[in-house]
Amino acid sequence: MMLPLLLTRKTNSGSCIARHSWLAALALLLAVPSTSLAQRDLKVIPDPDPELERQSFQLADGLEVNLYAADPMLAKPIHMNFDAQGRLWVATSEIYPHVKPGQQADDKILVLEDTDGDGRAEKTTVFADGLLIPTGVEPGDGGAYVANSTELLHLADTNGDGRADRRRVMLSGFGTEDTHHIIHTFRWGPDGMMYFNQSIYIHSHIETPYGVRRLNSGGIWQFRPETMELEVFARGLCNPWGHIFNRSGQSFATDGAGGEGINYVFPGVTMFTYAGATKILHGLNPGSPKHCGLEVVSGRHFPDDWQGNLITNDFRAHRVCRFVVTENGSGYTSREQPEIIKTTHAAFRPIDVKIGPDGALYIADWYNPIIQHGEVDFRDERRDHTHGRIWRVTVKDRPLVERPKLVEASVGELLEALHAPEDFTRLHAKLQLKARGAKQVVPQLAAWVDGLDDTDAQNEYARLEALWTYQSLDVVEPKLLEALLRSPDHEVRAAATRVLRAWRDDFPHAAGLLAAQVEDEHPRVRLEAVRALAELNTAQAAELAMRALDRPVDRFLDHALWLTARDLTDQWLPALQAGQLDCDGNARHLTYLLQAAGSPAVVEPLMQLLASGKLPRDRQQSVLVLVAALGDEDHLQTVFDMAMKVDSPPAVRAELLSALVQAARMRKVRPAGELGEIADLLDADDESLRLAAIDAAGLWKLTHARDRLIERATADATSDAERRAALASVAAMGGDSTSAVLTLCKSQHNAALRVAAIEA
Repeated sequence: MMLPLLLTRKTNSGSCIARHSWLAALALLLAVPSTSLAQRDLKVIPDPDPELERQSFQLADGLEVNLYAADPMLAKPIHMNFDAQGRLWVATSEIYPHVKPGQQADDKILVLEDTDGDGRAEKTTVFADGLLIPTGVEPGDGGAYVANSTELLHLADTNGDGRADRRRVMLSGFGTEDTHHIIHTFRWGPDGMMYFNQSIYIHSHIETPYGVRRLNSGGIWQFRPETMELEVFARGLCNPWGHIFNRSGQSFATDGAGGEGINYVFPGVTMFTYAGATKILHGLNPGSPKHCGLEVVSGRHFPDDWQGNLITNDFRAHRVCRFVVTENGSGYTSREQPEIIKTTHAAFRPIDVKIGPDGALYIADWYNPIIQHGEVDFRDERRDHTHGRIWRVTVKDRPLVERPKLVEASVGELLEALHAPEDFTRLHAKLQLKARGAKQVVPQLAAWVDGLDDTDAQNEYARLEALWTYQSLDVVEPKLLEALLRSPDHEVRAAATRVLRAWRDDFPHAAGLLAAQVEDEHPRVRLEAVRALAELNTAQAAELAMRALDRPVDRFLDHALWLTARDLTDQWLPALQAGQLDCDGNARHLTYLLQAAGSPAVVEPLMQLLASGKLPRDRQQSVLVLVAALGDEDHLQTVFDMAMKVDSPPAVRAELLSALVQAARMRKVRPAGELGEIADLLDADDESLRLAAIDAAGLWKLTHARDRLIERATADATSDAERRAALASVAAMGGDSTSAVLTLCKSQHNAALRVAAIEA
């Protein structure tokens, strides 16, 4: 959300850099634009009057805004969620960014209530205090789940006075390396599980009844409180302070320190910055600013063309942003629309956003002219520790939604609420049904599903809500699941496939069901099936997943396939080595598995495929690059021989040579045979091929090429890039070659040559 404690880990604008390189950090610090350092010179602190702030807002057409709550009713809101009664629970921290030595931690969880329905909170209750920078709150299970530094707490009021008097540590061991990277963004999923995020500098090692669960970077956790099952749902993002589910249960996330806007999230996805990741899935808006918080528009208060739009906050630029997200193959595209709110007010810092029970949009305003905690002192007197607001945005001339009465509703009434167009109502109806328990709910739920009109297409989503209700109750319902796997709606089929992933152990024929899904006509169903197959832990599952390659594969599905191939390596690779796996004789399928594994053990099977002539031509180049990355000197010789084939395109030859150069740099290994032929490429017509040959000559210490390299470096017609590469190559040879470069540093040579020689 905010900025880091350690300047050596980020630039002042929050973008991530290599942790091990303080020199890189210094270079970036010196290079940042003066606008990102503006807070150091901030002289004019805005008047904290909420009305003056409201008057500064520029709103999108047709919208209006009012103040829902402000200081002294609350201060410094970090995160918020509504409960089924329509009360707004807010995690607040006046201590942030750190607790002073000897200071008593006294951050709070507040409950705000609009008792008369006029769109303004009249009542605030301190539900809990004495907390240290609570960064998440989600009401549920008779109280509220709270993020409290290293702990996930459940706080409950057992005597009805509105204050928590019972405290249970649900989980502990979450990292605290950075105060705005600790666990946050609590949200109930449509499946009845709770999801929450952590950020890049956090290393969490959590004891659970099912073993230790680890997340050593940013990502999203999935937690079932009643069974204490904790799993990693997604990995990556630098500072992910936003996560939502759309109507069909698909996830999206925002990154408060990234630059890719809206990110599409599915089980196991690996995104920007995840520690040790070798392949990542990029976001939907490359180059977009950092965003904090995320909500999906649903319900009758907003117009039809707003339905399914995503709302998030650019808190650095004082904006509330809107994105239209549309389907694109197995994933989505995202397009930014005019801002909901924008202002020049220096203290407006929107950091969370939720649709309320009345259909209005609620925005948590951290309210602070200072947000960084790297470029200004922790105790800078300009830091605001006392103010904070909740704004409420409504659509002019459109009626609000009548607040649903869910807490006292009967099971039948709650089931009917699953038809509601508002996500809020459907979610909280399911949570209320979950609270009633399976014994009371399941008989009526089964009858309700049986009574749905099969001819009404909208009832496909009602059935999906019923399936999620079963999942929330932890009750497996095979008949409904198998029916929805064959739904005419691809989004419902995809959602049902994800439920099958969760229920796989209760379906002996899960592999057969997923075999049909992986060949579904819609790519998102195939993506969900591919990720579900990863959970079966069999070699057969890997073979089945590769059948998705028989239809078009976009970047989202490719990422899912790659993840599943790697997840199942310990199953399919031994089977392959034992002669028990051949991917139905499909060389393309087998090649994909081998390339994804990233293990030296796959090099020999790849070499056999190359020798057999069965390797698809469009895979040969990438396979050879992989062999260069993983193979021994004999394998690298094969790659070298292919690079020297004059009938291959120059770009292919250059890539293969570059892969061999990388092997020399990273693994200190070179092809086994005679490499003198490389000198013939120093005069190649294609520059990329010449540059690759130049790099190889130096790393392989081919001293017989030294004079030709110096000749190219000193020629007036040689480009600067080639001159620098040639001299760097000569210097890499060592010995007398280094002396030859040193002589070119002398003043009698032209400046370009001297600079290149000094660099070398």
